[in-house]
Amino acid sequence: MSSLTLAAAEEIIDAAHKRAQAIGKAVSVAVVDAGGFPVAIRRPDGARPLTPDIARAKAYTAAVMQRPGKMLKKWQESQPVFFSQLSQLPGAALPIMATEGSVTIKKDGEIIGGLGIAGGTAEEDQQIADEVLASLGYELEFAAWGVAGGPAGAGKDA
Repeated sequence: MSSLTLAAAEEIIDAAHKRAQAIGKAVSVAVVDAGGFPVAIRRPDGARPLTPDIARAKAYTAAVMQRPGKMLKKWQESQPVFFSQLSQLPGAALPIMATEGSVTIKKDGEIIGGLGIAGGTAEEDQQIADEVLASLGYELEFAAWGVAGGPAGAGKDA
């Protein structure tokens, strides 16, 4: 079983901040382990004060739901009451956020954590997360829930 080390989390955060700076954004970045527990969270100069909390909730969602937040959108839209109750479960540490910038960290077919980016537009947060994880050799393919067949791309809604 693989685990997400602090060194790996810091490498992801450094790459995300470099990518964000290249597009002129100050984003907060959170990396959590497979159980949703924080490994590292960083808010750079210029990032809005609430962005670390948003990034952590996005990372938590991607880890505990075992799918990128973007893939959860249709589920949330089709069953809003059920979905809203997920955050109220006794074991839920943070809100479940079906949104961009919430990406599951997967290596060698195993889910090892979650990445949350907050501070840009939804599209910018997602682009930064996808580009960084791909550049560092993490997998971005996840099977759609309840659908027979092969995996759905992380860039697609499932």
